[in-house]
Amino acid sequence: MFRFANPEFLYLLFILPVLLAVYVYAYLQKRKAIKRLGNPKILSQLMPEVSPKRQFLKFWFIFGAVAAIIFVIAGPQFGSKLETVKRQGVEIMVCLDVSNSMLAEDVSPNRLEKSKQMLSKLTDGFTDDKVGLIVFAGDAFTQLPITSDYISAKMFLTSINPSMVSAQGTSIGAAINLAARSFTPNETSDKTIVLITDGENHEDDAIGAASAAAEKGIHVNIVGIGLPKGGPIPLQGTNNYMKDKDGNVVITMLNEQMCQEIAAAGKGMYVRADNTNSALKALQKEIDKMKKTELDSKVYSEYDEQFQLVAWIALFLLIVELLIFDRKNRIFRKVKIFS
Repeated sequence: MFRFANPEFLYLLFILPVLLAVYVYAYLQKRKAIKRLGNPKILSQLMPEVSPKRQFLKFWFIFGAVAAIIFVIAGPQFGSKLETVKRQGVEIMVCLDVSNSMLAEDVSPNRLEKSKQMLSKLTDGFTDDKVGLIVFAGDAFTQLPITSDYISAKMFLTSINPSMVSAQGTSIGAAINLAARSFTPNETSDKTIVLITDGENHEDDAIGAASAAAEKGIHVNIVGIGLPKGGPIPLQGTNNYMKDKDGNVVITMLNEQMCQEIAAAGKGMYVRADNTNSALKALQKEIDKMKKTELDSKVYSEYDEQFQLVAWIALFLLIVELLIFDRKNRIFRKVKIFS
């Protein structure tokens, strides 16, 4: 497969017909000037060192060099390659709660959007680390396998919403178990799970899952999102709030005690995320303390740069053009290569 990295520079090719038109115009004007002086055949005998064909050939070398330089600027790319990059970093699996209670607006703009904003800023601070993303509600699903492709991670973040998981609830244990299985096998760097949840509707053995992860050397850090006093859950697309079977507005509250117990079992940190950046700073500090080791990260590049050959062609044409003189050398005047 072939493409140009910067195809917009191909518009510079419109310079070539302009260059050709200028050359033809100058050539015709020169012929008219010579005819005004006399018979061109007689005048050519009076100027034996002048070689119109040399000048013609020099122009085409310049023309070809300009075209080649434009192609170099446009960045021709062809083929594909797989590179292995050595990185010094850690591995981080993010588990994000996408249950309906995460739509509560007790933190601004709501719990889910606040979580996504925090994770986006956290990802901006990564350099050589690996990150993966799991979403969960009643079930847990891998949204992004562990990778060093931060652009993809941020892209997946923007598309997350509660409708991604049809089964509602908060299966924190399932998310931790899935995250623990998602790290790179035999990797010696520190590994951590960053789980963001409001802790509501706890359904499975999250404490047991966190303890099992800790036994494998995986720290489970919990970010409690929301406020203990809680807030109602907006119904998307309406101005109403979620109600229970008796018609009362449901108030979802941060289950801070549950979050703290899970963090303690996972030998990790618990921090509450509110309307400040304190949780983000605490997470960044915790990750910075982790042991960074060399990670093998394979980077797939679909296109490989191929400008070198075109650049050598441009250089060759320019050198040849410089070596061709406008006039014949007196020593080689009888050599009929150019005239």
